[in-house]
Parts: sequence; structure tokens; C-alpha cells
Amino acid sequence: MPVIGKYRWTICGLVFFATTINYLDRQVISLVVEDYLNPEFHWSETDYANITVAFQLCYALGMIGVGRLIDKLGSKIGYAVSLLLWSIVAIGHGLIKTTTGFFVARGLLGVTESGNFPAGIKTTAEWFPKKERALATGIFNSGTNIGAIVAPLTVPYIAADPDFGWRGAFMITGAIGLLWLIFWFWLYEIPKKQKRLGKAEFDFIHGDKDEDQTEEYKAIKVPWFKLLEFKQTWAFVVGKFLTDGIWWFYLFWLPKFLKAEYGLVKKEIILPVAVFYTIATIGSIFGGWLPMNFIKNGWPVFRARKTSMLIYAICVIPVVTAQLFGAYNMWFAIAIIGFAAAAHQAWSANIFTTVSDMFPKKTVASVIGIGGMAGGLGGIATSKSAGFLFDHFKALGHIQTGYYIMFIICAATYILAWLIMHMLTPTMRPLRI
Repeated sequence: MPVIGKYRWTICGLVFFATTINYLDRQVISLVVEDYLNPEFHWSETDYANITVAFQLCYALGMIGVGRLIDKLGSKIGYAVSLLLWSIVAIGHGLIKTTTGFFVARGLLGVTESGNFPAGIKTTAEWFPKKERALATGIFNSGTNIGAIVAPLTVPYIAADPDFGWRGAFMITGAIGLLWLIFWFWLYEIPKKQKRLGKAEFDFIHGDKDEDQTEEYKAIKVPWFKLLEFKQTWAFVVGKFLTDGIWWFYLFWLPKFLKAEYGLVKKEIILPVAVFYTIATIGSIFGGWLPMNFIKNGWPVFRARKTSMLIYAICVIPVVTAQLFGAYNMWFAIAIIGFAAAAHQAWSANIFTTVSDMFPKKTVASVIGIGGMAGGLGGIATSKSAGFLFDHFKALGHIQTGYYIMFIICAATYILAWLIMHMLTPTMRPLRI
């Protein structure tokens, strides 16, 4: 039996680093808003919520077309263009002098960053067989956490340096993406064009029997609106709409939660935020490993995926106790919220993989784009709700009540999403379009 190579994991590593950069760039604002941007621009909680909404709305709108564009350009060029543009926009944040400028910059960052996951999932579908896709997705998706860990370990120090300030924090982190492009063009090509790929690994990657690999089938064009006719598309759309906003909430509001509950400011938030995202990283990788293990033990793909996602949905529920136990010690709250975030990342690794489970490779980025748009709209709903709740209860002197309500929403959302997805696609039947 020929030895199967491991070059596909090099590709997974490239996507992991791109995702890390993606989240590093979007995380900077949450780490400088309290101590630098609020005093300079005089923002309220609602103002900050609206600025996060500008990012999320444009992210969602960008998803409408970016997935389709990446399917047309291909993963290599599509990914490179997206990362180049969002890096330029991230650097540009350091030049902003008005609140309006931040609205515009966050909107542009949302549009350009929207290409990361359609390109990443398409790349994974091209380079991994179905039984490994959840693990590969879990690994590269963990880059969201690594980026969020690197940010608090670096951004507060850069912002506090009088030679750089908050403007330098945006510029330095934004420039990192330009380095990634060098490695992408050096190491990446689709499998059939990749000279570093051996035949045994190529055959392993293309070993799924239910995927039609004929050139005639690949050449058939699938209209964007055709994808909206399938229940499989709507299952992914609903799942993303309901659950993506929870991750946005953690990403943009955790530093504010730490200040509201425990009075942490500036460099004091570094360790708690880093620990939180470290826990989430473990969940992302475990979330990909568990269904792969089920499949290796003879489970059908759909059963392995559905069972894993139900387990992760249940694991989010304890987040409602975060403030209760956090009243005794802050680290109890960090552990509980971190466990919920780990469950979300495990869920995320698998909900992305449901698309490549059910759809032909040539449509994967398009479907991811549609679902990503829905996830962005869900994020907007969550941010606007959070901003309203926090301003309302802050005026009453009980902002902690707003966080308690948000944690209840976090706990209930995944079970609801799982039930609706199950009703729409009980067996996750693969499509031949």
C-alpha cells in the first residue's frame, strides 16, 4: 500500500494563518475602544454597537457576492485578493480622525474580510476527503481564536507605546497579512496542478465515491438563485443566522464585560482574554476530531455530524451560570464563558463542513457566502440587541442584568438552530445539481 503524503496539511496550515490574521485585524478595535477611542471620540455603548454593525452589515452584504466570485476566480486568486484588500483597509484604520471615518473603515473591512471563510472552506473541500474535512476545518477555524489571543497579547502594548499609540496598533497588525501572501503564492496550487503532491495523496483526497469528478459535470454552471431552491441551503442559512451572532458578541463585547463586572482596564484584560480564547481553540480542534472519530468507527457522515453538533449545542447551556459563579471569582466566569465559546467553535467547524458534505465542490464557496451573509445579519441583530440592553440597564445602574439576558440568549440559540437544521435535512443528503 503506497504511503499517503501530508502536503494537504501544509495547505491547512496556510488557511489557518490567514484566518488568524483575519481575526487579529478585526479584534484590534475591541482592545482599544475603552481606553483610547471612547475618550477621543466620545462614543456611547450604542455608538460602539453601531460601529460593530457597520462591519457586520458590510460583511453580510459582501458575502452575497464574494463566495460566487471566489468560485469563479478559484481559491488561489480569490483568497489572495481578499487578504490583500482587507490588509490595506486594516492599515488604513490608523489614519482615521473622525467617527464617520470609523464607520466607513469598518464597513470596508467587513466587505474585504468576508472572503476568508468562503475561500477557506472551498480550499478545504478541494484538498481533503469528507472524513477529514471537519478536522481540517476545525484546525483552520481555530485561527479565529489564535488571532483573538495574539491581539490582547500585543495590541495593548503597542497602543500604550507613545511612539505607536492606537493608530500604530492598527497599522502594524494590518501589515502582517502582506507577508502571508508571499507564502500563499509560493506553496499553494489546486491539487491537480500541485507538483509537490504525490499520486497516493491525490487519490486519497479524491476518494469520495459520491462526488462526481467528471469534467463534464464540473463544467456545468449553477446559477446563484438555483442554490436557494434546496433545503440544504436553508439549513445552513438558518444555522449561521442563529449562531454566528453569539460569536460576534464574545468577540466585540468580552473586554467590555470584564470592565463592567470586574473593573479591568488596559493591560489588565490581557490574561483573561487570552485564557478565554485558548479554551475556545481547544474546542475548535476537538470539534473537528469527534465526528472524524465517529466516522472511523463506522458511523454514516450525516449521523456523525448531527450527533457532534447536538453535543456542542448542549455544552453551551451552562453559560447562563457565568455571572453566578463569577461573583465568587472572575476565573469561574472566564472558564464558563470560555467553555461556551469552545462549544461554539466546535459547532462552527461542523456547520461549515455540512456544506461540503451536501454540495458539489464547485458550489461550496457560493453556499458558504449565502450562509455567511445570514450569519452577518444575525450578528447585526445580536449587536443591536446588546447595545440596546446595555445602554438601558446602564442607565438604571444594573448593566450586569443586560449581560445576564444576553447569556440566556446564547444558551438557547444552538439547540433551536440544531432542531431547525434537523427538520430541514434529517439525513443531510448530498446533492447532485
